[in-house]
Amino acid sequence: MFSKSKINEPGPKQGTEAEKDTATEMNQTKPTADFSSSNTPKAKPPASVLSADLTITGNIKTTGDVNIEGNVEGDIRAHLLTVGEGATVKGECIADDVVVNGRVVGKVRGLKVRLTSTARVEGDIIHKTIAIESGAHFEGSVQRQEDPLNGNKSAPKPATSAASSSGQ
Repeated sequence: MFSKSKINEPGPKQGTEAEKDTATEMNQTKPTADFSSSNTPKAKPPASVLSADLTITGNIKTTGDVNIEGNVEGDIRAHLLTVGEGATVKGECIADDVVVNGRVVGKVRGLKVRLTSTARVEGDIIHKTIAIESGAHFEGSVQRQEDPLNGNKSAPKPATSAASSSGQ
């Protein structure tokens, strides 16, 4: 039913027999596109957007990016979390990168935290790096940690042992 195209076959004026064999071999072993292969890098999926008319009660957890435009009552964990200008989050926000344009009532944890000029944050911020633009409203404490994403683990506590405290 299908025949081999003569376009890819070497013509009579295309060099030596070795060149002809190589050209024919290359045409027969031509790689095909395989999008399910683990060798090809996967495209990063677009951010999940929670629209302005959406209210969620419950926790949100993803390894991807989230853009909140509506209201969330619960904790959010993501790679990149963006709280939109009209959005309100009542709960803990944990992400590698946190950008707050709207309102957050709760703790914010992030490697990089940015409060824009329209941000309203009521809660503590634990960060590795932080940027607060002029005009942002913030009520709470700010604490720098080397690894702010892992709970309350701050500086290592000094080790105590029974032998050293007994005075022997």
